[in-house]
Amino acid sequence: MTPSTLRYPLFVVLTLGFTAFIGYNTFLTARLLRRWRPERNLLLIPEENLVRGAGILLCLGLGWLSGLPPDRLGWTLEPWRPQVTRGLLVGMALAFLFYGATRLLLRFTGQRFYSTVLLEHVIPASWRELPWVLLALVPVVGLEELLFRSLLLGGLAPLAPESLLLVVLGGLFGLMHSPQGLWGMVGASLAGVVFGLLFLRWHSLTAPFVAHYVANGVQILLAMPRREQLLGRETEPPGA
Repeated sequence: MTPSTLRYPLFVVLTLGFTAFIGYNTFLTARLLRRWRPERNLLLIPEENLVRGAGILLCLGLGWLSGLPPDRLGWTLEPWRPQVTRGLLVGMALAFLFYGATRLLLRFTGQRFYSTVLLEHVIPASWRELPWVLLALVPVVGLEELLFRSLLLGGLAPLAPESLLLVVLGGLFGLMHSPQGLWGMVGASLAGVVFGLLFLRWHSLTAPFVAHYVANGVQILLAMPRREQLLGRETEPPGA
């Protein structure tokens, strides 16, 4: 095996290793949030944003290492107009669907199947803070799309059927949202499959990125009026 042919196997090993690293840190975060309340919004912690930026650079480096063409990894913009339009529509639909379903679930089952702990720590404390939170969502979504849609779905396509990868990676994407409980994982899995379908439709990250960003941003906007209720849930007397 020549050095040039070693690039792709090395890409696969490092990408899977990075995915495992992200998964392990997600698990640790879920455990930490059960007993620790950060003093500021999790999306606005400078160190966290530096880590996300480093993760994005690593993903770009892994994509280069793979030796795959840019269109295989989704590193193309064209045709950007239909992608942006479809991404906006899909993102809005997912946001309202999951927000409505989550409200019903919390109403009838409490937090048995869905945990609001993570949501509590990303909702802006004020409308003045909102633009910064929405800006901080860009690297969050960018990192997830680069890893799950570009490197894993696009990058591993030479090794397995795209339909199989779509389902498996959708489930893995859901597991990465374990801090949100069972319903959070189910909802994220479904969203992961939808984002994957958008990626495969155009072999571009544009549509899934827009849909993912809009879905997250709109859900945060919808949850803002209930922020005080979420933060005060632990202080309410039983049966309140």
